[in-house]
Amino acid sequence: MLMSKSNKVLAGIIFLLLIALSLSITGNRNVFTAKNGNAATATAPVPRISGEIYEQNPVARIANSCSPAVVNIDTETMVTRSPHPFANDPFFREFFGEEMDRYNRTVPMRGKGSGFIVDSRGHILTNNHVAEGADKITVTLLDGRHFEAKLIGRDPTLDLAVIQIQASNLPSLPLGDSDAAEIGEWVVAIGNPLGFENTVTAGVISGKNRTLQAPNINFQGFMQTDASINPGNSGGPLINLRGEVVAINTAIVPYAQGIGFAVPINMAKQVMNDLIEHGEIKRGWLGVTLQTMTPGFAETYKIPGSEGAIVADIMPGSPAEGAGFKRGDVIFSIDGKAVKSSQDVVLAIRNKLSGQDAAVELYRDGKKETLTVKLGDIPGKDAGTGAAPRRGSGGSSAPAQSDRIGAKVSEITTELRSKYDLPSSRGLVVLSVERGSVASELGLQEGDQILEVNRREVRNIADYERIVGRNPDTVVMLIHRDGQTLFFSYKK
Repeated sequence: MLMSKSNKVLAGIIFLLLIALSLSITGNRNVFTAKNGNAATATAPVPRISGEIYEQNPVARIANSCSPAVVNIDTETMVTRSPHPFANDPFFREFFGEEMDRYNRTVPMRGKGSGFIVDSRGHILTNNHVAEGADKITVTLLDGRHFEAKLIGRDPTLDLAVIQIQASNLPSLPLGDSDAAEIGEWVVAIGNPLGFENTVTAGVISGKNRTLQAPNINFQGFMQTDASINPGNSGGPLINLRGEVVAINTAIVPYAQGIGFAVPINMAKQVMNDLIEHGEIKRGWLGVTLQTMTPGFAETYKIPGSEGAIVADIMPGSPAEGAGFKRGDVIFSIDGKAVKSSQDVVLAIRNKLSGQDAAVELYRDGKKETLTVKLGDIPGKDAGTGAAPRRGSGGSSAPAQSDRIGAKVSEITTELRSKYDLPSSRGLVVLSVERGSVASELGLQEGDQILEVNRREVRNIADYERIVGRNPDTVVMLIHRDGQTLFFSYKK
């Protein structure tokens, strides 16, 4: 008997439903039986990660275990404000000074930062710029407890400070070895950026021994990281995957992404111990600005090898000046221990107390010399770095200029000296730098004062043209910038 068309369609639908039901049943089984009767294991189900997240994700483990020891720091500084828009105008103050001061008000200026507890006694390590000048410091723990903190001591030269709270049952973070930290190693930053408490970011150590020069900051030896750091992270810990603090987050480059700087914990340990025990720094001070060796500098200054620390500048009245240090000296050993970079010098000097002697071996004009220096006390942040600018004696209205190596440089006139706030009329001044040029790779900037090129003093454009023209593939310049001298080198 032939089936009707509608019956055939109905039978097809029923057949398909039976197949789907069969597949659903067998798909939910963990085993199936092969045609030969043997059991075979099916694909294992995806394991649940609940309860295992801290083993599979080290960042989550660090955030869970370390966050309780990271604190939020709120500061309050009382400042005097005037409602008058011309309160600081000399003309108005001459006639209405006392009357204008009658309306002054003392108001609190508030700031935020981070820190972390280092021991059960409640000592907290943070940045100096977080605690400096504060009339009141309030610490908030992750569990919500609030405490008023006492300033134990601070070191402006490394931007570090120690504060203390009186509390019980305090967690603390172990301090690691920043010297053993490697570039590319994963790290975690915890802090309170922009007021967002207990923020956790992760990244890697991007570099070591970085030099940062900015207003009120001149520090060699920063650790660089791409872990996200923002205002408010200052003073917070940078933690390795073992849960140890390897650095203290300190500075950022505001116009860049993924470039943050932190003070290595090995430097901070020395400062912290001095501040806790004495309330001040007892470490020695040499009084030099240092740079790490470059191939171009080594060739020009006839230095054997590629390691050492270049003396770029010497502070007037410093122990280094008294011992006879000179610009261009290359330190390769202190007390018999080899110096590979500028950070080695910083660590070696800070390991000694003020008043102790240090035997410094160096290269000068390609020859070895040994200087013995008695270390001094670290000066305050307001210590001078040089003489005040002097007025010039005049200059040509159309000075000679040069465009060699991609930098427009000029002899210094009275107008240019005033414009760039140069300390003297010696040498040349950089007016502009062409992008991608040798001068750009060298690191020159507008306003730099060129004092020497390839170990020779430049007094005018003729000197500059002659010296650079002799060997344009290797250039070493002594530059005055922001109150200090630095060496810049280029080697093709």
